[in-house]
Amino acid sequence: MEIHYITTFFIAILLLIVGNGIVSNVKVLDRYSIPAPVVGGLLVATLVFMLHQFEVIQIVFDTTLQEIFMLVFYTTVGLSASFALIKKGGKLLLVYWAIVGVLALLQNLIGISMARIFGLDPLIGVMTGSVSMLGGHGAAAAFGGTIESLGVEGAVTAGIATATFGLVIGGIIGGPMVRYLIKKYKLSHGDVTLKKLHPDQKKEREVHEATLTANRIFLHLGLITFCMSVGGYLGDAFTEWTGFVLPNYVGAMVIAVIVRNLFDRYQTNKTLQFSNELVALIGAVALGVFLAMALMSIKLWEIVDLALPLLTIALLQVILVIVIGIFLLFPILGRNYDAAVMIGGFAGHGVGAVPTAMANMDAITQKYGHSKQAFLIVPIVGAFLVDFISLPIIIFLYKLF
Repeated sequence: MEIHYITTFFIAILLLIVGNGIVSNVKVLDRYSIPAPVVGGLLVATLVFMLHQFEVIQIVFDTTLQEIFMLVFYTTVGLSASFALIKKGGKLLLVYWAIVGVLALLQNLIGISMARIFGLDPLIGVMTGSVSMLGGHGAAAAFGGTIESLGVEGAVTAGIATATFGLVIGGIIGGPMVRYLIKKYKLSHGDVTLKKLHPDQKKEREVHEATLTANRIFLHLGLITFCMSVGGYLGDAFTEWTGFVLPNYVGAMVIAVIVRNLFDRYQTNKTLQFSNELVALIGAVALGVFLAMALMSIKLWEIVDLALPLLTIALLQVILVIVIGIFLLFPILGRNYDAAVMIGGFAGHGVGAVPTAMANMDAITQKYGHSKQAFLIVPIVGAFLVDFISLPIIIFLYKLF
């Protein structure tokens, strides 16, 4: 039975509400800051799994709207990438970016090495490396199709299955990792005042709430949809010129970064002033719906049926992210509260996707307090800058094998 896309949309919204309620009332979920979309989405995915396994009924969700919400979210990430803000990230942004680059390299080495041990094609190992871990479902589908065109069967399935596993685990391990760091290093009274907004954020929120009008919403929606539209053409042109498929969200992000910085430099009409707060709000709504849809439509039986090699590789990738996050990245970032929150984001997009990272950090900061630095650095690196390192590695390995 196929669920209509409008009904799927409604269920996703309902799951967000139910997920928030469950997290608020179940101490273990609240304690470890498990994101509401993960809880709600997995609840439905489990129900669908049981119905499938007992051959009662096979439910398929029409996720037509999922890609739109994904594009909206990634576009808002691009619109948040003001060069002025990136400069504020400074040294920590570069450090975080470098460590994520190291992660991308190691993920591919693990994937290829384990593929050889299990007698699989090395390109299957590439698919279970940074393609599906850092790249997520979009990159897995894009690169998988290209690799299958070379005669490597199962590349798409391997990538999608690994990305699915990562999306689930990424939303589960982030909160516990951060809680461990906060408790161990006593960060509850660290470098930020917990449960209070940063002064700059508080000021912007007051301005945002005082001037929120339909016209301003239309302006920002216009910017977002413009970037999505032009980004689609950019992706098509890149594919035509190079032969490699550029995911739509990458093109949208690139255009969004350009538009944001042109807007910062040349805007003169103060009544149309760009609002980070409004963009973040639109992004948060899109993120919640996208993640709920993505998780509720996961075919858990595909994970259960993962061949031993793929499951082994995926588990090693998770262990790698935990080790790098706690023992390398956290100390380098300064062993403070901001660093701990960034580890939650790192866990989310290191094995899952940027939406998972944002959901992790949102759940963490709602419980422990805001971290402006984390919300500045993680999405910019995880959704945009990482591609400048990961994509060349993937393309090099693709050509090598």
